[in-house]
Amino acid sequence: MSDWNLPKDLSGARILVSNDDGIEAPGIKVLSRVAAALTDDVWVVAPETEQSGAGHSLTLRRPLRIRRVEDRRYAVDGTPTDCVLLAINEILKDGRPTLVLSGVNRGGNLGEDVTYSGTVAAAMEGTVLGVPSIALSQEYPNGGPVPWETAETLAPDLIRRICAIGWPRNSLININFPGVSPDRVTGIRAAEQGRRKIGDQIVAGHDPRGNPYYWIGSMRTEDPTVAGTDLNAVHSNAVAVTPIGMNMTDHPTLTKLAGTFH
Repeated sequence: MSDWNLPKDLSGARILVSNDDGIEAPGIKVLSRVAAALTDDVWVVAPETEQSGAGHSLTLRRPLRIRRVEDRRYAVDGTPTDCVLLAINEILKDGRPTLVLSGVNRGGNLGEDVTYSGTVAAAMEGTVLGVPSIALSQEYPNGGPVPWETAETLAPDLIRRICAIGWPRNSLININFPGVSPDRVTGIRAAEQGRRKIGDQIVAGHDPRGNPYYWIGSMRTEDPTVAGTDLNAVHSNAVAVTPIGMNMTDHPTLTKLAGTFH
């Protein structure tokens, strides 16, 4: 499949910014400034409230409402997918965006996180709708502050470089910044998706009426030592850049099945 036809100079681009942490999240303010460093034509369309873990979900059983926060900034009472869908097909229907940027997420989106992540889902929706899309996430140390300055410092040049190279139309780019200050970043690595599982820890309890409930915890099973993965890159204080394909077909198994059912 051919690559996206991105302009060599993003100064004339129209950039749509979205996220899953909500319209007032610190990360989307960081990403808005990153986008403004690339072009003057920046639009923000994001969820009214936090939608972390929403994945690529679409609201179908109730109407959605768009609230104009200020010029070129809107909130949608739905998921990240809803936001990008309404932004491209309604808010910006008379002038589609050149690029979708999603994030900057509070916390990394590594390994299997990408299947749950609303941040990555917003980039998926942009890709599905025919707009090149990049998801950005900022790791942070346990119990420590989020080093937003790392993403804000490194993202503009990184986005320019990635757009200059280009990538296939059936893919999005997933960027994870390590949880250290910019001066401690060890480099930028092209990395494959690693393996880690979130939510294996289940906490059981009872509400005030005695009814049982279950809370999915944040315990993760991961191996950051596998070379070449996004986990290994971020663990080594490097920025991880991972292309994510939208076509999830397992081609070796497809070939095997085709031979079986021929």
